[in-house]
Amino acid sequence: MAETGVNANRLVTVFGGSGFIGRYIVRALARQGWRIRVAVRRPDLANFLQPLGGVGQIQAVQSNLRYPRSIEAALAGADAVVNATGIQRQKGRQNFEAVHVFGARKLARAAAKAGIQNFVHISGIGADPQSSNPYIASKARGEAAIREAVASAIVLRPSVVFGPEDDFFNRFATLARVLPALPLFGGGETKLQPVFVGDIAKAAAAAVSGDAKAGAAYELGGPEVMTLRQVVSFVLQTIDRRRVLIPLPFGVSKVLAQSTEIASALTLGLFPAALTTTRDQVELLRDDNIVSPDALAAGRTLPGLGITPQGVEAIVPSYLWRFRKTGQYANTRPV
Repeated sequence: MAETGVNANRLVTVFGGSGFIGRYIVRALARQGWRIRVAVRRPDLANFLQPLGGVGQIQAVQSNLRYPRSIEAALAGADAVVNATGIQRQKGRQNFEAVHVFGARKLARAAAKAGIQNFVHISGIGADPQSSNPYIASKARGEAAIREAVASAIVLRPSVVFGPEDDFFNRFATLARVLPALPLFGGGETKLQPVFVGDIAKAAAAAVSGDAKAGAAYELGGPEVMTLRQVVSFVLQTIDRRRVLIPLPFGVSKVLAQSTEIASALTLGLFPAALTTTRDQVELLRDDNIVSPDALAAGRTLPGLGITPQGVEAIVPSYLWRFRKTGQYANTRPV
């Protein structure tokens, strides 16, 4: 049920609103009473968003970041914009540079032209223009492109995101169901700070509603810092399965990842997505993915926005039970 109040007659356009993070942002904004225009490439595939708000509160429109006119049309009459577009893997024209940099630049320039200064952008912790990792570097260049056009833009940098539709905990659970052993890329010692997608949505809604500092970058992490090994062990415990964990150095990890990329290409995408890991994803594990001391000291975090982050143990078991051999029922003999 949407709340009524100061946002009732205000319009926000959410780009990428049908994606994993975007759909939760749409729901959070709907609860604050915003009218929401969801800009996506395929509006016919975004009808599932309608029940998240009241009648007529959420409208999906066609827009593509490659075409400025479609961006301008999606922004017409809007009071605010949220950019939740992003990709984890490159495929054809959907590459990091096109989506994270060029697309973000076109969107920010269109927003500036329309006089929209209330701009929230979803990026990622560790964004660095000097990074050798194309994903990380593109995230940083995207932030710079947005700030160049809209200096007041608020950037949200989440750590690894979890939730019912995630490609993180779900992936390890899928692998555990089909493989006798699980690889720990980079040795499994990389530190992560998994953050619940619902908390990212609350942060985005708070930022759009004026509760964040204009022009600031907020780093969003959950209450626990976990190594990759701890994450995988937690998944195995949750789904009641025993599997051998094999630490792999980065060199071997990249070779293994490249082999799955080749298999996916040779089979025209028929190779199971859950078994496919890219070299870029392996490279992401070279650095810890946690909230920085600077962000903590400055209060540019979830608690700084008045949000108490929810932990992995409180959320993840509620959707990983389907990977248990006995489903939702108790099982005292791990398999």
